[in-house]
Parts: sequence; C-alpha cells; structure tokens
Amino acid sequence: MTETQHQGRVLPVTDLSLVVLVGASGSGKSTFARRHFKPTEVISSDFCRGLVSDDENDQSATRDAFDVLHYIAGKRLAAGRRTVVDATSVQQDSRRQLIELAREHDVLPIAIVLDVPEEVCAERNAARADRAGMPRRVIHRHVRELRRSVRHLEREGFRKVHILRGVDEVEAASVVTERRFNDLTHLTGPFDIIGDVHGCSAELDALLGKLGYTDGVHPDGRTAVFVGDLVDRGPDSPGVLRRVMAMAAAGSALCVPGNHENKYGRYLKGRRVQLTHGLAETVEQMDQESEEFRQRVREFIDGLVSHYVLDGGRLVVCHAGLPEKYHGRTSGRVRSHALYGDTTGETDEFGLPVRYPWAEDYRGRAAVVYGHTPVPEASWLNNTVCLDTGAVFGGKLTALRWPERELVDVPAERVWYEPVKPLREEAPGGRDGRPLDLGDVRGRRAVETRYAGRVAVREENAAAALEVMSRFAVDPRLLPYLPPTMAPTATSRVEGYLEHPAEAFAQYAADGVARVVCEEKHMGSRAVALVCRDADAARGRFGTDRVTGALYTRTGRPFFDDEAVTEEVLGRLRSAVDAAGLWAGLDTDWLLLDAELMPWSLKASGLLRSQYAAVGAASGAVFPGVLAAVTGAAARGVDVAGLLARQRERAADAAAFTDAYRRYCWSTEGLDGVRLAPFQLLAVRGRSLAGLPHDEQLALLDRLVEHDGSGLLQTTRRLYVDTGDPESVRAGVDWWLELTGRGGEGMVVKPVAAQARDPQGRLVQPGIKCRGREYLRIVYGPEYTRPDNLARLRQRFLNHKRSLAIREYALGLEALDRLADAEPLWRVHEAVFAVLALESEPVDPRL
Repeated sequence: MTETQHQGRVLPVTDLSLVVLVGASGSGKSTFARRHFKPTEVISSDFCRGLVSDDENDQSATRDAFDVLHYIAGKRLAAGRRTVVDATSVQQDSRRQLIELAREHDVLPIAIVLDVPEEVCAERNAARADRAGMPRRVIHRHVRELRRSVRHLEREGFRKVHILRGVDEVEAASVVTERRFNDLTHLTGPFDIIGDVHGCSAELDALLGKLGYTDGVHPDGRTAVFVGDLVDRGPDSPGVLRRVMAMAAAGSALCVPGNHENKYGRYLKGRRVQLTHGLAETVEQMDQESEEFRQRVREFIDGLVSHYVLDGGRLVVCHAGLPEKYHGRTSGRVRSHALYGDTTGETDEFGLPVRYPWAEDYRGRAAVVYGHTPVPEASWLNNTVCLDTGAVFGGKLTALRWPERELVDVPAERVWYEPVKPLREEAPGGRDGRPLDLGDVRGRRAVETRYAGRVAVREENAAAALEVMSRFAVDPRLLPYLPPTMAPTATSRVEGYLEHPAEAFAQYAADGVARVVCEEKHMGSRAVALVCRDADAARGRFGTDRVTGALYTRTGRPFFDDEAVTEEVLGRLRSAVDAAGLWAGLDTDWLLLDAELMPWSLKASGLLRSQYAAVGAASGAVFPGVLAAVTGAAARGVDVAGLLARQRERAADAAAFTDAYRRYCWSTEGLDGVRLAPFQLLAVRGRSLAGLPHDEQLALLDRLVEHDGSGLLQTTRRLYVDTGDPESVRAGVDWWLELTGRGGEGMVVKPVAAQARDPQGRLVQPGIKCRGREYLRIVYGPEYTRPDNLARLRQRFLNHKRSLAIREYALGLEALDRLADAEPLWRVHEAVFAVLALESEPVDPRL
C-alpha cells in the first residue's frame, strides 16, 4: 500500500496486527496511542525499561527492556490480540525485529509514522522533567533517521504504512478497526461447501441442482462455498468460472483460491508459468472468450482470500487444509499452506510430492473443510474433511452441507483427465485419526462444555485416569461416554433414617422443578451399552472389527472378560431393538444405553466375598458364643443386663446386614439369571437424546423391554410426583417405603424435563439417589442405625459430591453432543477422560 494523503484523516488498522508507532522522541506517540488504542494493547519501551531498571530513562537497560517488549508482544500476538509498540522505531534494525515478530505470528505489520518537526519534539522534551536533559543532537538524529527511511517502510515488510505529517495532521487523525479479509465469523450460513470442480461444469450444475439451487440461488438462503481449483483439466473451465463468479457477485457464493487458480492468475498477468497439469486446456478454452471476460477473471482471482473463518469460528474453508495456528492469520506462509499444503520433501513412486499428513495431528475446535488431494470418498478425520473426490478423474463432485455435516455428491459424467496417480483406497489415519494423544490429557486441563462452562481437571487426577484408561478400559473407539456420579439426597432428620425422599422432593421444589420421576434403583451395577445394528455398522461408525458394540462399567472397564459373552448380550439387545422397530423409528444403526446390570455380584463378587460376607460370617461366628457367655453370667446372678441387650442388638444388626448384601448376589450360569434394566437412551446416529424428557425416554425403553424374547431386559418401574402437591409427595414417600420395605435398594428422583435449570440458570442435579434404610447397612456397616451412630453419620458433607455430580454431568452431555456431531474421537474422549479424572477427586466413597 502506498502512502496516502489521509484527507479524511482516517487510518484503517486491522483487528489482528502488530502496529508500530514510528517517530522521534517527543513526537507524541504515547499520547496518540492513549487516544486511539486500548491501554492493554499498547506496550511502551519506556514502561519496559522501568520494569527492568526502575527508571524509564535508564538507557543502559534498553537491551533488556526490548527483550521484555518483544516477549510480551509475542505472547499477545500468539493469543490473537492486536498489539501496539510505542517506541521510537526510527532505526531500521529495530523495525526489522518487529517485522520478524509479526511474521513469526503470521499477522500484519502496520506502521504509523508521526513526522513532527524537530523543534516541536525538542520543546516537548524540554517541558518534561524526566527528559529535560535530553541532548538536542539525539532528537536531531531521530528525525534524520526517520526521514531517511520513511519511503522504504513498505519495502522493509510493512503491509500498511500511514504517514502523518505535522502536528495538525496527527491531532486530526482517527483510527478505525477493520476486519481481516479472512474473518467472516459473522456469517453463520447455512453453507454448501463444494469440492474441487476442475472445469466439470455439467457436474457442478448437477450438484447445485441436487443441493436445491436454481440459477445459482438457493430458496432457503444457503450460501455455496467453493474450495478452489475451479479450473484446469476439465472440459469447461470458462463455464465453471462464469457460474461461480456470477454467484459470488450475487452474494450467494464465496470462493477461496486453489493452486490452479493461483497459477492461471499468474499466467494472466504475463508471468512465466509452465502450461502443465491441465493449464494448457484452460488457456485454450479461455482464448475462445472475450478479453473483457478474461479481465474479469483476472480481477476475480486477484481478489480471492487464502481462507475463510466462518460461523463464529466453528468452520474454516481453504483449498489444501490449514493447521489451527494459521486460522484467521495473514501471511505469505499461511497463504502458501492454504494453497499447497505442506510436504515432507520426498516424492512418491509417481514423482509427486509426499504431503505432510497435518490432518492426522489436527486438534482444533474449528472444522476444516478443504480439497486439493483427491480421495475416493470424503470422510471426517480429526474434525477435517477433504472434499476433492476426483470429479475430473471420473470420481464424484462432493459437497458438505453445514452445519448439518451431510455429504452430498454426484457422479462424474466420464473420466475427463487421466490421473497420474490412482485415487487412494482410503484416507490416511482412518475415520477419526488417533483417539487420544498423551498431549491431549497430560497435566492440568480445562474442558469447555456447553452446559457448565469450563470444567477443570487437576494434573494428579489426569494421571490416575490415564492409568485406568490405558490399562483397563475397553477399546477406546467403543468408549464414547461415561456416566456421572450421582449425589445422594440431603441428610434426613427423620428418626431412624439417614436418607429419606422427602428431602429430594424439597430440593427439587426449591430449584423450581415442578414434576419429577421416581425410578426404581435396581440392585445392580451401572452399565453403558453401545449396540450396533451389525458388524458393518460398527465398522463404519466406530472403526472396529469382529465386535458389534461394548458393555462397560461406569469407569470404562468391560463387564465380561470373554468377548463372546459380551457379544451374546449385545445380540439379545439387538434382537429386542429389531423387534421394537427402533432402528427405523430412531433412524439409526447404533444406539447408546444407560442401564443397570444385575446381579451386583457380576462386578462386585470379590468385594462381597472378601469384605461384606466376611463381616457377616465373623458376626455369625462370634455373636452366638458371646451371647451364650453373657447369658450364662446373667443366670449366675451377674448384672449384665445392659451388655446382654447390646449383644442381642448387635446380633440382630449383623443378621440384617447379611440379609441386605445377600439380596445383591445370586447364582448365574452364563447369561441365565443376568438382567439388564435400561433407564435412558443416550444417543443414536446424529443425535444426542440426553435432552429427551424422561417420560418419553421410558416409553421408548418400555417398547424395548416388551419386545425382548430372551428374558434379559427388565423394566424400570417409576412413579411421577408433583413436588408442589403434598398428596403427591406423600405418595412418592409411600412408594419408596414399599420398595425398600420389600428389600429394594431405593429410588432415583429426576426432573421429568431433562437438563433442567434453576431460576438462576444453573443446572440442577440430573438425579438424586435415595437409598433404603437396610441397603445402607452395606455402605455404613451393620450398626449404623443405632442412634449414636446415626448422629455421627449425619455430619456428612455433600457439597463436594454435588459439585462433582454436576461437573461430570456437564462433561457427559458434552461428550454426547460431540459424538452426535460426528466430531473426532479425540474430542469426544476429551470429555470422557475428564469424567474419569474427576472420579479421582477425594470424596467420601459412601456418599
């Protein structure tokens, strides 16, 4: 950009840039910076000199001061923050370091020159007590160096140069912030992103028609986005250009440049280029067009921007792919990567450069949609997708509908150009790339959720989760979700009870939840079942062989060591889904279920034998002898009435304890005696069902149980309660008393409307468990109901447990949303891993 006269005294400054104020000491740079930029945007060399020496005028600290200045500026630019450097910068060497810093971070360097007369600078310095002693020769040297170099600033590398001459022009100037050309985050779509066309105009017309466009316009206001390579190799490059340019001019299309447009644009400018890789065909076809059309094509290509950031930063479109560090950045390096990608420096057997597989390592939040390298099928890899499906080579022309993430394609009419290299049979890295990398989970982390903001994970908890995940968990491709812990109800003050449902109903009423469902809590273990319709569905969605799903615990461990047993359970579930018509009803070929697997002894038999049964056995062995001895002493006239009563009470407690734990284990032979009680459908293809109200959830699951012919599935009984109706609340309490009186574990109380929030907008507990009096003997010991023990146990602290339940719930919802959105597996696992890590937080395990 050449020097402008600034008649309106308006200086456009890009939102992400390194702004260098250039001027002699006393020219007014600091005043100008304060007037036009945020205080946090400005880094002053004087301030940095004071930081390192306690004296802003200590010239001996200048080198260290500029080290600090460059460091702070680098951190801001890396974070995507505009940065203004307030220093004299009249010497080329000091400017060179700043230009290199801007290039390092791929931002625009912009110079604002304050060319003020030497006399004015001298007067201002003399008026400042801290600069009164500055020699005039220093100011003279500054002005001389500035005027010597001012006309060379663009040649040095500044992308914009604004020169303000004289005090009046400096005073009258104003700064306006302008967007980067690639920043279209305000455009939210919906979009139809179209892969490499390469002159295939008939296929383009067919694809636009299939997408719903008429004469280049969509009736629903959708915008087409072209990833470049419109020209070369195909039969009608002029026709493709005419269509795309007309759509862009009408506002119904956007386009980024491909390497073929870039090369043809250089040809149109008279540059020397080789007429290879299809360019000769384009030149020949364009020679039949008018000079006016060729000029419009040249202007169109010149105006193309390397890449676009769209939809609030959720979508990036470019030609050859772009790592996250380049998104929204502006430099020759960014443009080069967007046009050509990166290569390893090697060539393959066809003489073509081997491209660096950047997408396999991609970990960005934005989806990157690109083309350039032909593949037979478009497929997602780490939140990136290549849409070049080789239309010109006889493949397909493919589009991605966004935000639907739906792929649409049309076949090529014929092979228009024989490829040098056959299309690869599959994209590198598989469907999702690596599920997890150590860098994704190591150290302290914060996972961004849509439901509770950022959820922090401590470094030590991450280490514990990594141990479990790497050594004990099921195949990570089959681990898309872990259920949250569940908070117990508030401690009850009802005599003889530690937990009572009245507190759960009261809590939800206080949270503004009017209607809740009480679900029977089965005497089993939490189980998550991933069921695919068949092996092909499992392979296509989750990339697995042999297996058709998974059945795992709430910490990700498989329930059965024998894979065949797991497959038999999944087979029975699949048959029930088939019979209930849920595959078609839910438009899916896989589903994810939350359930209880019974008996508890399937997972906890070792614990029951080694701990709980041992307590019961020891009690049974000791109490008869103790009772006999005490009874004999009483017969001899010894006053042991109190001791005898206590021993009889302990014997009764021990018997009750034994009865309690025995209800949770029974004999099984294979799958005979095994029961699975599903209580929530979590997700199906393309949808998270976690927001489906629980009454609708349970109705679907009732159909599933009804059509089970194997005896595996068991209904989850329920009762609906109005928290504001005392009669309804009383009925809920009575139902709980009935359940627990017959030996049941208790119930879980949930808001009927899933993902409920309190009046302040915070998530409420997704479920509150209310365990029965006898069941709690297993948790707190045989004698917990004694008044002195209950008084002690009532001093339990629930806040941490409740906070943990909410955080894990938010992470679980986030994992399901990412799964439904077909995000890469590492993104799903980021949330799943965080749930597992939070399980390592120190919480009373009895709660």
